[in-house]
Amino acid sequence: MFRKHYKHLFFDLDRTLWDFDTSSHETFVYMFSKFDLPGYGIESFDKFIEVYHKHNDYFWDLYRKGELKKEVLRGIRFKATFESFGIDNKELIEKITEDYLYHSPRNVFLFPNTHKTLEYLQDKVDLHLITNGFEEVQEIKMQSSDLRKYFKTVVTSEEAGVKKPDAGIFKFALHRAGANAAESLMIGDDLEVDIEGARLFGMDTVFFNPEKLPHPGNATFEISDLCELCDYF
Repeated sequence: MFRKHYKHLFFDLDRTLWDFDTSSHETFVYMFSKFDLPGYGIESFDKFIEVYHKHNDYFWDLYRKGELKKEVLRGIRFKATFESFGIDNKELIEKITEDYLYHSPRNVFLFPNTHKTLEYLQDKVDLHLITNGFEEVQEIKMQSSDLRKYFKTVVTSEEAGVKKPDAGIFKFALHRAGANAAESLMIGDDLEVDIEGARLFGMDTVFFNPEKLPHPGNATFEISDLCELCDYF
């Protein structure tokens, strides 16, 4: 059971509050039709998504490690995807890159009870957000979903200069919030990036596991629905 001394809750955004996978999938459904990708020889939507995610995961990992610049990441994941299908069309790749970056953060899908939970908690404790996502994209997500109003502070990895799970971003975020680790709780979906990163910094953690998947993680607490947080504050 949660201890009552927590004064600050730090949330991850993507896959914790914002249903990134559903939002991204629906954006790709729209783009697959808009850009007539079957006309370029990509007949299977599922295969296109599978290949994109393989490249996106690889390049995002490089970006998180500081081995790839943001400006490169934006386009290279799409370039590599189309190259896998034997397509070398710079204009198409540029248009799809811009379209995805525009529509995805405006295609609002949140996990169940997100607003209900945050609205309840904001009167009990101070709420903050720590995200590795692109600063301008995350701001659009928060505005389009009406989430920004709940958070006292928002820290992005671009602003902090380091990405989760680096201890530096947690130090930066707690300093910004006027908080200390002992009175703070980190809520996130990624066992390595959110949970282990915060734990090593000295924070207690809540692993958000909506699919109730078995795991070897070392979180202080675990929930499958955000509204479970309301039971302890």
